[in-house]
Amino acid sequence: MSGRDVDPTYTPGSASLSSSVEAIEDPGVSTPQALESHKYTGSRRSSSLHSGQRMSSSASGRFGLERILTGVSQRSGTSVVSGDSMASRGLSVKDIYGDMDNDDIQLQRTRTVNTILTTLSHRASEREKTAQRVMESNTPSDVETSAHDSDEEAPEAKSFEYPEQVPENVMAVKGYGAEFSNVDPELVTWDGPDDPAFPRNWSRPRKWISTLIVSVYTFVSPVSSSMLSPGMSAIAKDFNITNPALQSLVVSIFILAWAITPLALAPFSEMFGRKLVLTVSIICLFAFNLGCSFSQNTAQMIILRFFAGCSGAAPLSIGAGVLGDLWDDKERNFAMAFYSIGPTFGPVFGPVVAGFIVENCGWRWIFWVLCILNGSVAITGLLFYQETYSPTLLRDKAKKLRKATGNPNLKTIYDIADGSTTTEKILVNVARPVKLLCTNPVIIGLGAFQAFVYGMMYLMITTFPKVWGTVYGFNKGISGLMYMSMGVGFAIGIVVWTWAVSYFYVKLKAKNGGVAEPEFRLPTLIFAGLGCPIGLFWYGWSAQHHIHWIMPAIGAAIFAFHLIVVFQAIQNYLIDMNPRFAASSAAAAATYRSCFGFAFPLFASYMFNALGYGWGNTLFAFIGLGLGIPFPLFMLKYGQKLRKWANARMDLEQARRDQVYLARLQAQNVKEGETHVKS
Repeated sequence: MSGRDVDPTYTPGSASLSSSVEAIEDPGVSTPQALESHKYTGSRRSSSLHSGQRMSSSASGRFGLERILTGVSQRSGTSVVSGDSMASRGLSVKDIYGDMDNDDIQLQRTRTVNTILTTLSHRASEREKTAQRVMESNTPSDVETSAHDSDEEAPEAKSFEYPEQVPENVMAVKGYGAEFSNVDPELVTWDGPDDPAFPRNWSRPRKWISTLIVSVYTFVSPVSSSMLSPGMSAIAKDFNITNPALQSLVVSIFILAWAITPLALAPFSEMFGRKLVLTVSIICLFAFNLGCSFSQNTAQMIILRFFAGCSGAAPLSIGAGVLGDLWDDKERNFAMAFYSIGPTFGPVFGPVVAGFIVENCGWRWIFWVLCILNGSVAITGLLFYQETYSPTLLRDKAKKLRKATGNPNLKTIYDIADGSTTTEKILVNVARPVKLLCTNPVIIGLGAFQAFVYGMMYLMITTFPKVWGTVYGFNKGISGLMYMSMGVGFAIGIVVWTWAVSYFYVKLKAKNGGVAEPEFRLPTLIFAGLGCPIGLFWYGWSAQHHIHWIMPAIGAAIFAFHLIVVFQAIQNYLIDMNPRFAASSAAAAATYRSCFGFAFPLFASYMFNALGYGWGNTLFAFIGLGLGIPFPLFMLKYGQKLRKWANARMDLEQARRDQVYLARLQAQNVKEGETHVKS
């Protein structure tokens, strides 16, 4: 059952909803305790449902439906579900329902779905009350119960938990629906927490193959963004581009696309899975990169570069979600370190190669070489990348089981509890990251520092050709090679900070009695708050006074070294701070930093012409100190309270939205049941 089949204008409180819900308002099905009395004993996978007394098919109207929904037989008054009569059989309709006729089977399904929806509705109501109390008191007290502890659990849920990331537009269920596996015999879930098909139970080689592929996907897009930089002077000559800002725009327009596209990608990855979105992305990136190689004027180049950036945004926005699908909190840091190579090392790798290409082959060969890399990665991904998103995998599993058993009613919890329309999914997923970016103090504070260092990275990338070509007199090939100074800093940073972030996380977790907190990811961020400004001072004044080329190279390396920990610490924190909304939090941060990455190169030439490299970088260094020290220190002391208070606001809004969706689904379920009773 899907919310997409429901009238999107339907709202709670309407007459039709009130009359429909009235039929199912029975204490026997409104609380999780009722699930215990209605549950199926034995293996859900092989249960068989038989009625001790065959239901009368003459029941009609809402009165008959109400009896079905409360699990009472009209003739005998006995429960429809008799655990003693269950045998270990299959998932076909005959195996599950025995000799019940079609009308009674449908009414039983209606009752089962109502039990699940009513439990979820009760849970959403409790979430709203808990979050509302926190907001009314205006104190960031401990509100973790609003997301977890206060959730009512279905029978056996505690023994069947998964470390899952709940889809943002689906009600918060436990164990990918396993909490209801003894309530609905046609519900498809994982075959226990050790199911080898569950992505976090995959073998390590299999998990690393998917991690490596998505990391390489993430590498190709940043390479594409900056590889044009060494060839910009040649392009400007061919296209007669004399405005410095317009020259920078040709490079940075790619990054502007990263600020826009992630807002729309989350709902598509939820609807179609990670693999399809990533595959389409890498193929489209290849197509637009190829188109850039045949550009004949500035307008064509800018338009094609923008759409190439849109295509390349998918790995950057949902790649962290892939890691969350595969790795738990303890293991994810190393995978995240490898994944972070793409957005950090990628932008400096491209210009290193491009410098020699431009010097020897011309600027169009930049794109042709890029297409060779892009195409090779796309083919590898098509052959070896596997879907990791559990809701999509479970839907595929249900589809196979429906075909194998001939039972068209096998479904996942996401088919039952998805009450939002496609339009609503897109609107909510676009609006939520923007709202987080404007109202969530944690994302604003940490995102500002990450966005600043990201903008500075692209400012360096676009100004390197002038620094090394004009100030130091290097040719294009050697100027491109100087990007390796940042690459060395990134490489050393990945090794050092991967260890350091894990060290502090494990140490603080042990000190906290084995209980992990997202804030344990942040202590190393203070080093970046000091190190990035030092690198900018060093780089700027060395270039200003024409000191030996090794000195500005060292400054750039120091900056790059500390940039790594900004990405590792903040990206991990955004995933941990509220797992249900991790995708929106990551999208908000991506939009934030991409705006800076787009804007900084546009004014770089004007600023450095006016202030010089010394004072220009000094100005940015002081901004870095202001963003990188106070707020991270504040987060180390008060971050837990601030995070929980901010999460309560999100929980309150989502709980209210969940209740609207659930009321819609309940009304649809009752209407379908009435139709079968009357027929």
